[in-house]
Amino acid sequence: MTRAPSVGIALATRDRAGSLATTLEHLLALPERPPVVVADNGSTDGTRALLARRFPEVRVLALPANRGALARTDAVRALDTPYVAFSDDDSWWEPGALATAAALLDAHPRLGLLAARTLVGPAGEPDPLNAVLAGSPLGTDPELPGTRVLGFLGCAAVARRTAYLDAGGYHPLLFFGAEETLLAYDLAARGWGVAHCPEVVAHHHPAVTERPHRSAVVRRNELLTAWLRRPLPHALGRTRRLAAEARRDPAARRALRETLARLPAALRQRRPLPPEVERAARRVEREPVRQEEPV
Repeated sequence: MTRAPSVGIALATRDRAGSLATTLEHLLALPERPPVVVADNGSTDGTRALLARRFPEVRVLALPANRGALARTDAVRALDTPYVAFSDDDSWWEPGALATAAALLDAHPRLGLLAARTLVGPAGEPDPLNAVLAGSPLGTDPELPGTRVLGFLGCAAVARRTAYLDAGGYHPLLFFGAEETLLAYDLAARGWGVAHCPEVVAHHHPAVTERPHRSAVVRRNELLTAWLRRPLPHALGRTRRLAAEARRDPAARRALRETLARLPAALRQRRPLPPEVERAARRVEREPVRQEEPV
């Protein structure tokens, strides 16, 4: 009897049919043969027709509108595998990476999410985030593999499905952009471990041009994360700094304006971190990245 795959793939997309096709070619060629669920965020570029024509084995969630990162949660709910690997429409997994991730999750029952090592572009250059994660000041935990972290790259993570859903998935207020930190906080607050495991490798081939207003969205969501989970003095301090930057920086002005529009909702949904997780968050912010020892 063939053993059912233990890792499924959740992928959210919108209006990127060309890069999505390349991604799916890689994902469907993986030796682990993971089931793939694509949550389409209301594409208008023929994405759904492409999926039906070229990738009939992929399950498609045809969402009526753009749900942002919440589409990933829709895909997670549609899967029945114990573990879920996340891909974007411009990223895929190294052959064997999902088997390695499953073995790590099997061996460490408190591990809620592992952050992979990411290689960028055709040359496979290391993503700068790899060094940040590997040098996390949180160090190691005997119950977890790798290095403890409070962040990850959304297209290079494998989660325990029950942990992801227990933490609530991605927060609706953030939509897209720098949404990972809040999920890492919420996993840690529920007692789940988040760890960087460089033996698990993802490939990312991002578009050369950045999405419009990306900088403003990231700054907005970083500030909303502070209001949702961090102590009030911390959130106020970050707001004052952004307001000062807004005097001369159009992106900061946009970020501040969009934050203030969402602030009443953030305050209604505010849930400060448990003391031990808040201490870890402060440590990540205040302590320098550890340098790895030369081999």
